[in-house]
Amino acid sequence: MKIDLHIHTRTCSDGNLPIEEVFKEAKNRKIDLISITDHDSIDCQETAITLARKYGMSYITGVELNVTFYYPEGNKDVSLDFLGYGYDIGNQELKDKLRLIKGHRRKRARQILENLNVEFDKEGIERFTEEDLRKIEESVDGVFGRPHIASYLIKKGIVKDMQEAFDKYLVKCNVHKYPLSLAEASKLIRNAGGVLIHAHPNDPHGTSLVKITRDLKEQMEVIEKYMLQYIDGVECWHSRHDEKTTAQYVEFARKHDMLMTGGSDCHQKPILMGTLDIPDWVAEQFSGRNMKFYGTNR
Repeated sequence: MKIDLHIHTRTCSDGNLPIEEVFKEAKNRKIDLISITDHDSIDCQETAITLARKYGMSYITGVELNVTFYYPEGNKDVSLDFLGYGYDIGNQELKDKLRLIKGHRRKRARQILENLNVEFDKEGIERFTEEDLRKIEESVDGVFGRPHIASYLIKKGIVKDMQEAFDKYLVKCNVHKYPLSLAEASKLIRNAGGVLIHAHPNDPHGTSLVKITRDLKEQMEVIEKYMLQYIDGVECWHSRHDEKTTAQYVEFARKHDMLMTGGSDCHQKPILMGTLDIPDWVAEQFSGRNMKFYGTNR
């Protein structure tokens, strides 16, 4: 069995391919169990369920939520990602909150552009206008994020690639995301019948516990002290987790009787979906918790 429970689309998030193309590619790669986990959006879930049935895959509902985690020992807020699985896509509380977050993302984008203009003034670069904002918004199929602004910076010839866009401008000009707490994220997903999973805890290049510590044991101590009551599992397999990370997080999850999940975190830049060796028993964990799979009779 081939499993990938962490995939983004262009249709509802910041992936490179629309959802139909994602499922075609997943079928070509012989993925058996799949989840679309777009950022702060469940708008594609109904389509995903339909496509899973069309292509004969098992499907579980997914979403990736960005959380503002308060770390008491460092007296600071840390941006972390959490994955919600198996929730009811019709849950009104969840839908209303995600609609609010989506609106905040657009306000945030406008503020980032204002910060960019301050930097452009220093460098003698022509300022971004409302017309530039409109053009960026036109490129957004899903949820507005910094990658869309980065792509526009490349298109305008201001930077050569995404890395330079972030290194030179978007880190410095960043504006905080909607302040969703871990407790609130947990309540939203659990009240909708789902489970909450800590995403890519040791991702060296992403939104992860690396921002607190690179030591795996210390990361797990943070989870034990401040997260266990709110989460149901950990993403052990990830495209930027090494073998040591995966092995230690599997051991940690077993110790605490938690769900273990895995996914490529594929944004199709490049196409990574289905490239991880995730054990079959990962799927059976969800079945054991009576969580609904769509698409097939699993």
